[in-house]
Amino acid sequence: MGRYTGPKARVNRRLGFQVFESAGAIRALERKPNPPGMHLRRGKLSIYGQALVEKQKIKYYFGLREQQLRKYFATAKRLKGNTGAHLLVLCERRLDNVVRRAGFSLTRPQSRQAIVHGHFQLNGKTVRRPSIQVRAGDVITVRNRPNLRKHYAEVVSQASSGGASWISFDADELKAIVTSLPTADDVSLPVDVGQVVAFMSR
Repeated sequence: MGRYTGPKARVNRRLGFQVFESAGAIRALERKPNPPGMHLRRGKLSIYGQALVEKQKIKYYFGLREQQLRKYFATAKRLKGNTGAHLLVLCERRLDNVVRRAGFSLTRPQSRQAIVHGHFQLNGKTVRRPSIQVRAGDVITVRNRPNLRKHYAEVVSQASSGGASWISFDADELKAIVTSLPTADDVSLPVDVGQVVAFMSR
C-alpha cells in the first residue's frame, strides 16, 4: 500500500499525539490516552524506542512512506545548515500539507485524495501529485467547476487554517498564495527532530 489505511485511533494513542485529525481518532485519544493493548506498559522507552516514536510521528503526520522519508532525509543532509530543520521544511512544503494548512480540507488524507482526483490547480495547471514541493509565489486554486467550488466553499467555512503565516488565503476566491517558504518554526508538528536525525543516520 502506498499510504497508511489502518486504524487511525490506534496510531494516535500509540504516539500520544493527534497525528490523525479525523473526529473519531481525536475522540479515541481523549477517551483513552494510554497506548492500545490489553495491558498498560510500564517503564520508560529506550533511547531507540523514543527516537522511533519521533520518526513515526513525522511519517504518519505527513502521510509518508519510509522510502519517501529517507529520500527527504538524504536531500536534507546535502543542504547546508541544520539537517533536522531542512527535513521538516521539506515535509511542510508538500502540496498536500499546504492544501491542509491553507484550510481547503479538514485533514491531510482529505487533501491528498483531493489532489490525486485533480481538484486543485497550481499556478493555473491542474496537478495530481501530493508530493510536489511548493515555492514562494506559488498560487493554489480550486478548479473552476461549480460542484468543486461549492464543495470547497462549504469545507473552508468549517476548516481551521492552522495559522500558517507563510500562506495567504482568500476564502472568497478559494485561492492560497505561498508568500514565503516555511521555516522549522512554522511546522505544526511537535517533534524532537534531533532524535530523528540521529536515528536515521545509523
